[in-house]
Amino acid sequence: MSSTPTGSGTEVLVGVAVRAHGLRGELAVDLHTDSPAERFAPGAVLRGRRAGAADRSLTVEAARRHGERLLVRFVEVPDRDAAEAIRGTRLLVETGTLPPPEDPDEFHVHQIEGLRAELEDGTTVGTVREVVHGPGGELLVLRRPDLPDALVPFVRAIVPTVDLAGGRVVLTPPEGLLDPE
Repeated sequence: MSSTPTGSGTEVLVGVAVRAHGLRGELAVDLHTDSPAERFAPGAVLRGRRAGAADRSLTVEAARRHGERLLVRFVEVPDRDAAEAIRGTRLLVETGTLPPPEDPDEFHVHQIEGLRAELEDGTTVGTVREVVHGPGGELLVLRRPDLPDALVPFVRAIVPTVDLAGGRVVLTPPEGLLDPE
């Protein structure tokens, strides 16, 4: 999930329209949010961004589960041809519109990206460049000076502390996880 600066703040990716479904303009959407019912509730307005096209507002008319994806119908997408025309569109929301998580152990991706990553002894090992949602869970992508990026499973055993106020995450990596190769 990536954050993108905009004129009024930051946007976060909540889904990607991957293909048209049926004849009435529904789109299969790969989810990039832990709150699909909230982000894709009827009336929710998302920013659609697609390479080579102007950004556009998309208003959710209806959404329903379809396996691991959602099938979403937007007010602005009346039929299959219109749905085909926006395949590959990234669906974004402004971070300023997101309420804080209720659980103190949950975080929005935009809160984690950019934090300093350090070991328990205070040694800085990099910066959180991105949070990737993989089939096995979330991974922190660490940008490391003079080394390739490292992938760190975002689990309490390896990332026991997320200190938003201090601008850091503390890591207790197993041996070999941060090796240069």
